[in-house]
Amino acid sequence: MTLGRRPIKKVKEILARTISGDALDDRVRRKLVTSLYTQPSSLAIGALCGVSAAATVAYVSGNLQIIIAALLLTAVAVMRVGMAASLGPETDRRDARLLELLYEAGAFSFAFIVGTIGALTIWFDLATSMQLLAVSYAIAYGAGTSTRNAGLPMIALGQMILSLAPLIVVAAIRAEPIYIVFAVTTLLLIPAMASVTFNIFDVLRESVAAAETSQRMADKMRDLARTDVVTGLSNRAGLNHEMVEKLMTMRDDQKLALFWLDLDKFKEVNDTLGHPVGDRVLSEVARRLRETAPDGATVARFGGDEFIVVCEVDTRSESERLASSLLDEISRPYRIDGERLEIGTSMGIALMPDDGSDLDTVMQSADLALYHAKVNGRNQTSFFDASMTRDLMRRKEIEAELRAALQRDELSIFFQPIVDLETGRIKTFEALVRWFHPEKGELRPDEFIPVAEETGVIITLGNWITAQAAKACAQWPEDVTIAVNLSPVQIKAPGSALGILNALKEAKLDPSRLELEVTESLFLEDNHHTARFIEKLAAEGVRFALDDFGTGYSSLGYINKFPFKKIKVDRSFVSGPNVGRKSDAIIRAVAELGSRLEMDIVAEGLETIEQVRAVREAGCTLGQGYYFSRAVPDYLAATLLAQERDKEPAIRLVG
Repeated sequence: MTLGRRPIKKVKEILARTISGDALDDRVRRKLVTSLYTQPSSLAIGALCGVSAAATVAYVSGNLQIIIAALLLTAVAVMRVGMAASLGPETDRRDARLLELLYEAGAFSFAFIVGTIGALTIWFDLATSMQLLAVSYAIAYGAGTSTRNAGLPMIALGQMILSLAPLIVVAAIRAEPIYIVFAVTTLLLIPAMASVTFNIFDVLRESVAAAETSQRMADKMRDLARTDVVTGLSNRAGLNHEMVEKLMTMRDDQKLALFWLDLDKFKEVNDTLGHPVGDRVLSEVARRLRETAPDGATVARFGGDEFIVVCEVDTRSESERLASSLLDEISRPYRIDGERLEIGTSMGIALMPDDGSDLDTVMQSADLALYHAKVNGRNQTSFFDASMTRDLMRRKEIEAELRAALQRDELSIFFQPIVDLETGRIKTFEALVRWFHPEKGELRPDEFIPVAEETGVIITLGNWITAQAAKACAQWPEDVTIAVNLSPVQIKAPGSALGILNALKEAKLDPSRLELEVTESLFLEDNHHTARFIEKLAAEGVRFALDDFGTGYSSLGYINKFPFKKIKVDRSFVSGPNVGRKSDAIIRAVAELGSRLEMDIVAEGLETIEQVRAVREAGCTLGQGYYFSRAVPDYLAATLLAQERDKEPAIRLVG
């Protein structure tokens, strides 16, 4: 009986796990019980074979007991097949147990009747052919169910025992040698097949456990793939998934609002305080967005310092109120490691279906609205409007044409003189770019320069302007300098300082004859990079001028920190609508400051002799404006200088 020790041990283990409620076995049972009903055709084929064998024996033998047993077997077979065909594969724990009990009742009844019919053929000593048919089916059925139903060992074992036990008992009672041998071999078949059953069950159990582990890992990987590591919010993949789900559950009378937020000047946080602090700021932004967004809203980090909030709204005004709340919350100061940080936020908003009939269009609309919010001054909200699309197309058109214009030499450099207010002689020319479009005529700089800055074309354009201006200046007298405006985008470009030095080298122009004009906004956006840029060029002799002074923050710290040789007072103080005692006082104060610091003060926008007299009396040393000259081509600039050299200043001042 050593062959039966392992199955007996297995039975004890399974019973123990069943009593203690082993979680894995319970899940295996729920999964495998339903598999018993998934193929009613195989159940029907087996039942048909059994009924056919029983009916044949009953018909040929005419034995009343066998006929009754065959009728019972047919009834049980019909009920089992009908139940398998009608019941659905529910996996609920209670339903799984009910299905198991129903299957047990039918299976055990069918197995016992099959075994009983085989035993009756032996008991009544029917013809050998009838015994062979009934007994062989009973044995085949018992062995077959031990493997087919191995997912539920107790059912498989019960069916096998019930189908074989009547044969063993009757054969033993007959006590004839042939039947004794049959009883023993059939008895030994039970532990052998039980061992097969439990081995198959172990494999199934491990397979289910492995499948569950794989599913958990897949779910975890899916969650990781849809989650931003820094903030814990959804990332782009998670955002797309959740937006699709929202569309499937959204009511027809609702709108889908998409708020696209971009933190203003967040790069400065990373550059000055480090990325760990930047990550903490992003996490705090994420927390504020989650708390402010309505229940059920999707909050995602789209990438970098951009966030997206998506939610259902009933009206446009509701989205306006929510946008105001989000902007107010995000704009509140942050306190990180004792540092007080103020970070503005630009926001673009689009609604579905108002601004697009699909998700891609709505996202494009919100992105375009965000672009306009940033262009219009940042730290504000902008709802999408159809005119934005037209503006974008216009900008794209200008960008493409500007790139082509650089290749076709459609651009020109004009030069406007900056005059010494005491002598009337030209001290400097400011290089100004002009674009004469072959079809559209002259395009104003304020039409294409902003587009060039936004698209990065300004880098190529700025380098070209510097090179052309340097070449022109190299042909002028050595005491005349050239001034070139620099864009913050151009300065931030890699190798920007080296590009300027190379332009001077190719033009064979002394670096001291080049003046680079920068505005105060440059220092607000990228102080550290700008400082390195100015220090490198100043060390080579390049001069710097602070342009449009008085229109920005006008911090004296910039003048003290950086090596400016010139300050240009904005034209609004000279010829603007607010010119008066206050503007005159400001000019005098700046002129006094320049005198003490040995800096030239340039008054821009001079158009009349009265304005020239006023700024000269206020202490300005240099002047620029239409009173002296408009911007002229390089050959006219050379003509003005030649007139000064040969006779007298081409630009006269009235004393």
